[in-house]
Amino acid sequence: MNIVIFGPPGAGKGTQSSYIVKKFGLHQLSTGELLRKEIKDKSKLGQEISSIINSGNLVSDEIVGNLIEKYTANKVYKNRLIFDGYPRNLPQARNLNFLLEKSDQKINLVLKLSVSLESIKKRISERKNLEKRADDSEEIAIKRYATYENNIKTVIDFYKQSNLLKVVNGEGSISEISSEISGIIEGIKG
Repeated sequence: MNIVIFGPPGAGKGTQSSYIVKKFGLHQLSTGELLRKEIKDKSKLGQEISSIINSGNLVSDEIVGNLIEKYTANKVYKNRLIFDGYPRNLPQARNLNFLLEKSDQKINLVLKLSVSLESIKKRISERKNLEKRADDSEEIAIKRYATYENNIKTVIDFYKQSNLLKVVNGEGSISEISSEISGIIEGIKG
């Protein structure tokens, strides 16, 4: 099973993805983690990514797509991926379908965590104190939330047309959200 989980930055995608990985034996593919790894490795690409992220912008579809393809083409991860934070726009959604089709795979479920801007600001503030991430400031969070909201409408429509989209209330506790997601996945696997 391949799953997409999305929601605005700070919605809890990573937390919920980790839960799904443990419970259902999938591999989490976080574009944020892939990008941060490039930055940490201090590669030329990592320096470019750092500059883009720290200015509050999103990394290009081409850069992200190339990072994603390394995993979709790897047989170890075949039909065992959860895409955390990808796709963010319609070209990325179409590219993901293309990359998966190349290795005889598809998306089985799309989970959208629905969370308000006020909750995001609170979570980002808490996360900044715990994780010390450079991209966790309220100003950047507001900009990224607005960018996300503007780009995601077409992706939502894309997955609605395929009957893959399930909206999850992301305002509850971690365990409440995990329980709702688990029920959805078990219903599909059933």
